[in-house]
Amino acid sequence: MATLALCTALGASAQGAYPNKPIRVIVPFAAGSTTDIIARAIADKMGASMGQTLVIDNRGGASGTIGQQAVATAAPDGYTIMIHSSSHTVSPSTFAKLPFDTVGDFAGVTPISSLPNALVISPSKNIKTLKDLVATAKAKPGTVNFASAGQGSATHLNAEKFKMAASIDATNIPFKGSAEAVTEVLAGRVDYYFSPIAPVIGQIKDGQLLALAVGSPKRAAALPDVPTTAEAGVPGSEFNFWIGMMAPAKTPREIVNRLHDEVAKALASPEVKERFLKLGADAWTLKPEQFDAYIKDEIASNAKLVKAAGLTPQ
Repeated sequence: MATLALCTALGASAQGAYPNKPIRVIVPFAAGSTTDIIARAIADKMGASMGQTLVIDNRGGASGTIGQQAVATAAPDGYTIMIHSSSHTVSPSTFAKLPFDTVGDFAGVTPISSLPNALVISPSKNIKTLKDLVATAKAKPGTVNFASAGQGSATHLNAEKFKMAASIDATNIPFKGSAEAVTEVLAGRVDYYFSPIAPVIGQIKDGQLLALAVGSPKRAAALPDVPTTAEAGVPGSEFNFWIGMMAPAKTPREIVNRLHDEVAKALASPEVKERFLKLGADAWTLKPEQFDAYIKDEIASNAKLVKAAGLTPQ
């Protein structure tokens, strides 16, 4: 009994000491991406609160799956976590085979933010409203195109869902990332793009790009005067683009809960609120078990969307 008591005390002491070294945060996209920007926006606040540095480790490539695999195979001790986007729930449908189980190998901690995609277009196109865009596409089937940050990316699926809901024929032009996609839309070589707000909010405010709508279920705080695609006349086109935190599946529940609470605390700080507003990001949290359930449901709904869009797994 004495030995058992000592072991229990030592275990409690070790648990209470978490974290006692820096925490590695794997971001499955390049530095400067929307996911990376959001990760860095909360990392400093979390680190200050937890007394340890959160080190951002960018592992871009293969639509995020390289970074996902690194987390799936990491020690489940709370010292390797992941901040990823809703592409996490897309990859099971767009890859024929993955080196990990998207549900079984990860423990959801919490969503961090919901980032509405803005449907942007160059003013040179002389299209002023979403109804104008739909009318143009229907008048000349197959001649309209749209940019995406890669085949099967969240920006691509947002556009595909809009295309099906609007009953239009438009061609996907995939790029390596948002920067290239925005450049081509600015130049007028591509017609439109469902872009995360952060990379385009400056051009929207400067008048270089026109935001016809946002693809989210509700309006974006950063663009309060821009309607949702549903409000603008295309119901059933809503797509929720989010960024959230996950850990290896067997990470102790008390550590997962601690990380959840630290994210919520960081999101409540005035500094993070101000930064999110500038990025066009809305803070969003769920309890770990709720986030796990949300991920499962979204994997299923995205699978239906990918099939309906006729996308072939790579």
